[in-house]
Amino acid sequence: MYQPPHFREDRLDIQHALIRAHPLGLLVTVGTTGLVANPIPFTLDESASPQGTLRAHLSRANPQWRDVDPAQEALVVFQGTETYITPSWYESKRQHGKVVPTWNYAIVQARGPMRIIEDPAWLLTQVTRLTATHEAARPEPWTVGDAPPDFLTAQMKGIVGVEIEIARIEGKWKVSQNRPEADRRGVAAGLRESATDDDRQMAALVEAQGAPASPPPTKWD
Repeated sequence: MYQPPHFREDRLDIQHALIRAHPLGLLVTVGTTGLVANPIPFTLDESASPQGTLRAHLSRANPQWRDVDPAQEALVVFQGTETYITPSWYESKRQHGKVVPTWNYAIVQARGPMRIIEDPAWLLTQVTRLTATHEAARPEPWTVGDAPPDFLTAQMKGIVGVEIEIARIEGKWKVSQNRPEADRRGVAAGLRESATDDDRQMAALVEAQGAPASPPPTKWD
């Protein structure tokens, strides 16, 4: 991933927080047919390995799990908050007009060897954890145990597990750090006036991230 120094986010706890907040990862693997990519929801076990371990499941009907080159790392891309940034929000536009649009985003890319797991107990534990995580906020959470046992057994036969011990992880928070302070204030103010949650979340990131110690020259990036 292209990583200008002022956009890097190397803090593991911040990277992990984005994965938890945006768990639908794009799983990218290499096999005999070339590159294959599928979006699937992951859980993250921070304590299972130094940089964390990702777990998920794929449908048995999905050919991706059968065609994975074990010599190649899998890549999982977690896309966080993202939004278009208009140069109309920049104070620089009023001063000299030498500004262009851009796109702000936060993203994490994790790489590591992918292991396929067919153990029924592992699969049941995984889907139980995944479901419990996303049902927790509901007034009456649905649980895996609510499904009839024979139906659940049949469903488990239709999936395989995926486990990736993260060997490399990168975070990139492109949130206007390369703009002068007045431009960043304008971006945050403009985003806060938006009706969309993503824009308001991006406003908070722009305000929280601030400027790098040595601001880079502003440019179209």
